[in-house]
Amino acid sequence: MLGDQPLVAFIPVSSLSEAKSFYVDVLGLHVSGQSPFALAIDAGGTMLRLTKVEDLQPQPFTIAGWQVFDLGKSIDALSIRGVDFIRYEGLDQDEMGIWLTPNGDQVAWFKDPDGNTLSLTCLAR
Repeated sequence: MLGDQPLVAFIPVSSLSEAKSFYVDVLGLHVSGQSPFALAIDAGGTMLRLTKVEDLQPQPFTIAGWQVFDLGKSIDALSIRGVDFIRYEGLDQDEMGIWLTPNGDQVAWFKDPDGNTLSLTCLAR
């Protein structure tokens, strides 16, 4: 029934202005709409709604991520813009914070200003 309908993704944020600064100015996404309650962002053709919430409780897991072609270049580009990548104790990550999954995908994690965990993934070819 919904297989041919576009997905809308949601990320909770405490401040729309801070979220806009991060998702637009740092990550390079584009605003497609704004209201007092949410900021609509074009995330590679998927609508990402940054939704203002009063009592934000960041989850202890990844809530959104992007598939990238070259993870190292993406990390370098975001690091220059002030993004810090997360290193997890007990997870075998390289010097850039990249974890190699058992099937060969590469994954790295970072947080938005509200502490939401986001990821970049480069799929094994």
